[in-house]
Amino acid sequence: MKIIIVGGGQVGGSIAHLLLENDHDVTVIENRDRSIQALKRNGLDMKHLMVGDGTDAMVLERAGIMHCHALVCATGLDEANLTAAMMAKFEYDVPKVIARVNNPKNAWLFNSGMGVDVKINQADIIGHMIADEMNYRSIMTLMRLSKGEYSIVRVHVDYHSVNINKKVAEIQLPSQAVLIAIYEEDNLVIPHGETVIRAGQYILAFADEAAMKELNHLFGAG
Repeated sequence: MKIIIVGGGQVGGSIAHLLLENDHDVTVIENRDRSIQALKRNGLDMKHLMVGDGTDAMVLERAGIMHCHALVCATGLDEANLTAAMMAKFEYDVPKVIARVNNPKNAWLFNSGMGVDVKINQADIIGHMIADEMNYRSIMTLMRLSKGEYSIVRVHVDYHSVNINKKVAEIQLPSQAVLIAIYEEDNLVIPHGETVIRAGQYILAFADEAAMKELNHLFGAG
């Protein structure tokens, strides 16, 4: 996939490296010299870097926006992220536009009417992670989706769980939860009915708030 990242700070740089490791065609747009030098020091090849303003149409076009599959707005300025998002969606019809929210007070602006398909509200994610740590000892929120009440969560299978050594098919999972993957150390599997749950494993799941409580009960200490 062709992906453009507007903003090459710590967030944009980390996203770029992750996407490149997964064999995507990535271009990072950045105009601050300090960030450009940091990207170079961290091993970003110059062929993946374009110096310029990500809210400038000419820069976006040189970066290949007319052929890109997704644009990530990752600058530290909400106004820049919204401007880039609107240009990408309404001027160039980019299929997927993802935008970073820096100031939680501006989160309401990041919606489809402003060209944003998915917003990443860091304050909201961190807040939910802290709340989950307090409320559900076995669950951590990895990503809260901007539409609806669903999150991608990581569930730790406690050694005192009543469901260890059971097959997934034998466990009555909440209807509003889907198990995505199960892993321990470097071993990851896509779960199916015959997959056996082991103590100490981590389960990645897609769930709403009510389902999270049930998952905590099913795989926590009880």
